[in-house]
Amino acid sequence: MNSVASQASSPVIRAVERVLPPHYASQDQIIGSLRDIWATRHYNLDRLEELHRAVQVKGRFLALPVEQYAALTTFQQRNDAWIKVSLELGEQVARQALERTGLTPRDVDHVFFVTVTGISTPSIDTRLMNRMGMRSDMKRTPIFGLGCVAGAAGTSRASDYLRAFQNQTVLLIAVELCSLTLQREDLSIPNIIASGLFGDGAACVVLQGGERAPAGSGPHIVDTRSVLYPETERIMGWDVVDTGFKVVLSAKVPNLVRDYIRRDVEGFLAEHGLTRKDVKHWVAHTGGPKVLQSFEEALELAPGMLARSWKSLHDVGNLSSASVLFVLGEMLDSGEARPGDWGLMMAMGPGFCAELVLLRW
Repeated sequence: MNSVASQASSPVIRAVERVLPPHYASQDQIIGSLRDIWATRHYNLDRLEELHRAVQVKGRFLALPVEQYAALTTFQQRNDAWIKVSLELGEQVARQALERTGLTPRDVDHVFFVTVTGISTPSIDTRLMNRMGMRSDMKRTPIFGLGCVAGAAGTSRASDYLRAFQNQTVLLIAVELCSLTLQREDLSIPNIIASGLFGDGAACVVLQGGERAPAGSGPHIVDTRSVLYPETERIMGWDVVDTGFKVVLSAKVPNLVRDYIRRDVEGFLAEHGLTRKDVKHWVAHTGGPKVLQSFEEALELAPGMLARSWKSLHDVGNLSSASVLFVLGEMLDSGEARPGDWGLMMAMGPGFCAELVLLRW
């Protein structure tokens, strides 16, 4: 693909809005709550605190007040809470994103909804159509199971659609309520790390086709790349158990980033006559300190190139699919990008897989 020739017809990111639930707990508060629960199981409580400190998260926003989680003892209770809060956050973030661009819910032609932390049939996007007064002929694509990669992958799939329908408007909505998936009875190291790393939040991206978007209204999505690493299904994901979603999280994730991301990024950029040095804006998923360090080392990024990803990790934790969109939104709001700048959004998740999104202003 010729990047210059293709840019004029490429989909455009008009806006990225982010919303956090109103309930905040510092890492100390969360550690205190979990110590009370796990002390009854005679767990090594010093190890719990050590693992939570290691993820470098200062605190997280939660779907519910921290004291209400103890009453959620069944999968149904957790999922019912997920549906209720997902609708609230999904509507809030979608309305705010549309307001940023001067659009209304009836201007939307297609909604892509991504999540990995709850299930609903009818899906959340259907319920949002009714709550927001969207058109009855609006298309919907709910996507479940991509996990942390879904913010980038959802952007890619939305852009695929807009290459075919260049005069349309699309919303990508990501809602993740990771706190409602915590398995309190699971004392495995992956679950304890997850209990210290993952937070709750929602993001919404407004995208328009090249024929619809006003000139200079946002970065163009020049190209995307999906990569699946064979025989890595047990690296990350869920085991669905009687009490809900039990986390699968391998210590090999940083190694996979370190082993493959440079090869995949360089190969992708080379198809557009670019090298890593041509990329001015790096937007990386906040997978955790070791994952971000692996991105930096593998890609030989200068100090500060992933500063927004690090800050997002410290401030709100890993928000699964919404995380990379939070970082993208912060970067767009900064106003740093100039016409002609190149950017690369990248995330990795269950599969195990990677998604790369090439941007140009």
